[in-house]
Amino acid sequence: MRAILALLAMIAAVFVLETARAGIEISTRTVGATPVTTYARPDATGPAVVVAHGFAGSQQMMQGYALPLARAGYRVHVFEFLGHGRHPDPMSGDVTTVDGTTRLLVDQTNEVIDAVLQEGTPVALIGHSMATDVLVRVADARTDIGPVVLISAFSQVIDADTPEDLLLITGAWEGGLRAFGQDALQMTSPAAVEGETVTAGEVTRRAIAAPFSEHVSVLHSRVGRAEALDWLDRFYGRNSAVTIWASGWAILGLLGGLVLLFRPVARLLPPRSSSKTVLGRKQIAIALFVPAVISPLLAVPLTPDFLPVLVADYLVLHLFIYGVVQLVLLRIWNVPFNRPSFAGIGLLLVWAALFGFALDRYAANFWPTSGRVWIILFMLIGAVPYMIADSILTASARLLRRIVIRTGFLVSLGFAVALDFEGLFFLIMIAPVLVLYYAVFGTMGRWVAARSGPVAAGLALGFVLAWALGVSFPLFQA
Repeated sequence: MRAILALLAMIAAVFVLETARAGIEISTRTVGATPVTTYARPDATGPAVVVAHGFAGSQQMMQGYALPLARAGYRVHVFEFLGHGRHPDPMSGDVTTVDGTTRLLVDQTNEVIDAVLQEGTPVALIGHSMATDVLVRVADARTDIGPVVLISAFSQVIDADTPEDLLLITGAWEGGLRAFGQDALQMTSPAAVEGETVTAGEVTRRAIAAPFSEHVSVLHSRVGRAEALDWLDRFYGRNSAVTIWASGWAILGLLGGLVLLFRPVARLLPPRSSSKTVLGRKQIAIALFVPAVISPLLAVPLTPDFLPVLVADYLVLHLFIYGVVQLVLLRIWNVPFNRPSFAGIGLLLVWAALFGFALDRYAANFWPTSGRVWIILFMLIGAVPYMIADSILTASARLLRRIVIRTGFLVSLGFAVALDFEGLFFLIMIAPVLVLYYAVFGTMGRWVAARSGPVAAGLALGFVLAWALGVSFPLFQA
């Protein structure tokens, strides 16, 4: 029954997601070295819209906005910032100054706009998070920019006059950014409140909160996307009537269905006799406390800096120390390490690839550029021992104990950040990726461990973790 429900959820999800793409031509080209994906109907004559993603994002993450605009007749161009997604070149410069990394991203955005601009028609700009500051700076310096839609915005450049035509969309659960949107609205009209459209001279503004949304789900809010389409239509004098599909729920349905369907598939693996790992509370406490303290104390002073991915080299070392310490403790306690099953490893890797294909098509970049392959291979040094130890510790553990075990690693990363906040700040942004990884691949790995043993699951999960981290975070070259 669970398998049938999972299949039905996946079929419904694919129907929604593919219907949202129906009739849209999706083409990819490069502007300089920047990958640009264009979404447009074959007969599209509408204005150009340039769409930019946030930090650690990719062009796929902006499909929720690109597709309905394209169905409404706009020509939508989504590009990837330096170091992100499939862009081959890393970010560079000083991230702490406007004349550093920000200036390079502004120049890159201008290059894309120049390549897609239609003569005589102002181009619309839509951006999320990090991109909002970049787009405001672009709009401030050009005279050919039309409506600007900023999602989860923050920028010190926004004032009472810039940008002139501005819609701010914020998730209802983004307290600080929501307050900023209100402040930006009141720069134009001090008495204005969220949900109002105000005009003062040449300036028109509106700020809205997308219900039940946070920093990522706001990208699939039907309210937010409908507001963006209406805002562009108002500026260009168009009247669009298109369906805003529930793409966020569909993505969750598809990916969740893949996870649920994996359980009955994993039960087809030939069972292998293995001794269950049963550790007492004291042993679990030691297995968490010792590596959680030792790993940052040893790794932080070394401050490795040779991988062109933010904090990735430190993370490899931290994972390696953490995993090796746990494996040593497990050996001391005579926990058996069963011979791995190649069938279990293969099934988990194949299913992870299916999950990655769905993720890459509908939600976020999952396939690496050639320049990231060696980074993924290097990250195996830390990811494999960590995941083997994690799989052994969690294979027979109940939910609460699994949460405690994995929280221990996140706490250890937090300890490292506290020791070197400036150098390791970006580790904080890895936490959501790890939580998602535990929920998805950790769950599937546990089902493989039940049939093929935890070592098989750990080996496969180590590869998947290295892959996920290797493609998720921006390339950066100082």
